[in-house]
Amino acid sequence: MTIGDSVAERRQRLDGLQFHESVLTTIGNTPLVRLNAVAGGADALVLAKLEYFNPGGSVKDRIGWPIIEDAERDGRLRPGGTIVEATSGNTGVGLAIAAALKGYRCIFVMPDKMSQEKILLLRAFGARVVVTPTAVEPDDPRSYYSVARRLVEETPNAILANQYHNPVNPQAHYDMTGPEIWAQTGGRVTHFVAGMGTGGTITGVGRYLKERNPAVQVIGVDPVGSILYELHRSGQTTPAEGYKVEGIGEDFLPTTTDLSIIDEIMQVNDRESLLMTRRLVREEGIFGGGSCGAAVAGALKYVQQHRLGPEAVVVIILPDSGSRYLSKVFDDDWMRENGFLDQVWSDFRAGDIQARKGSGHIYTARHDDRIRDVVTLMKEHNISQLPVVDDDGRLRGLVSEIDLLNHMLQADHVHQADETIAEMIDADVPVVGPNARLETLMSLISNHPAVVIVADDRVAGILTKIDILDFLSSQMR
Repeated sequence: MTIGDSVAERRQRLDGLQFHESVLTTIGNTPLVRLNAVAGGADALVLAKLEYFNPGGSVKDRIGWPIIEDAERDGRLRPGGTIVEATSGNTGVGLAIAAALKGYRCIFVMPDKMSQEKILLLRAFGARVVVTPTAVEPDDPRSYYSVARRLVEETPNAILANQYHNPVNPQAHYDMTGPEIWAQTGGRVTHFVAGMGTGGTITGVGRYLKERNPAVQVIGVDPVGSILYELHRSGQTTPAEGYKVEGIGEDFLPTTTDLSIIDEIMQVNDRESLLMTRRLVREEGIFGGGSCGAAVAGALKYVQQHRLGPEAVVVIILPDSGSRYLSKVFDDDWMRENGFLDQVWSDFRAGDIQARKGSGHIYTARHDDRIRDVVTLMKEHNISQLPVVDDDGRLRGLVSEIDLLNHMLQADHVHQADETIAEMIDADVPVVGPNARLETLMSLISNHPAVVIVADDRVAGILTKIDILDFLSSQMR
């Protein structure tokens, strides 16, 4: 009996009733949705298969329980046992769902680049989560693969789910996902697109579709920094590099990946992947994760490069939900910090502009400082305005070079060596906090030579028109 037969049998028992035997029987039969806005007027019919409709919110739900049942059948997993897996998060959830119903413990090992939402989600299922460094080689003892293997050895009655090398992984997609796509498209699918991680999805689905129609083209999507694109293109292995997209890309070739099934691999970078992810939710209402954006970006590249016509039916796997990436892909600050989203000028703050000037000493003067000393200070440090503070360091006003000049050029002025700046202090100085927005700064500085930043009753900086102009020019790309 195949995995697909097993699912069908369980569903048949429920004919005529409006409930499921368990959450496991809700896995699969995810919808196909046409992409309209983001497809940019493509002639081809571009369809997204929304895997976040699975109960655990990802395509990995399809492999969790088959892996567990396979281990039970061959006696490797016994009652009260522990399931250990190296995972980016989604496979862990798929395993945790089945484990919860069957009474198994779970330990999941994750690289530290994964979102906090994934860690919290796995813990919600009662799993123990071990976080390991991302930037290490696969065979490094600190890698999540190595740590997972060690935990299996140390834990009695434990198995490694081993999604990267477990043949059940692609088999589940051959038995379930492939037939679904074939049925949903009435056998008209011409192109199948999926991101590449373990390779289980693209291998299992691709094999099934090609058996039904050898003309079906199977297209993988791989992030820049992964080794799979170059390995497929030239047979050469290049050093892996870091990338931000989660759940796809590898630094080794899993045995669950059959490269011979794949006709072409499209390479996408982090920026285009994550920006497409945000477009999907805002233009299509599809709330997917970063690997969804990568898959769509890669698929649309392929459609454009090959000039696919109206006869083409392109099916793209969208692996998971955007709810697992709220603190990353959908966080504007995180996107800007990582260079994926241009800064909106209205979002800049006074503290940002001050930081651009550097963290050097902030020079101030006192009301009883001599003119000659203040002029010398301005000259030495190339500054045109000085905040004036009292003995407790609180702001009293501002003295500027133009005020000093006007005072000294008065026709009736008698210059004295010990003359102070007391008469030249401008008390009408605009004051802002570090979080003041750019629009506030501009409204104030238009009628003043400078704006003073004050934090905790102390001068934290001073901004002039040229400081703001220099900052804005540095943001242009």
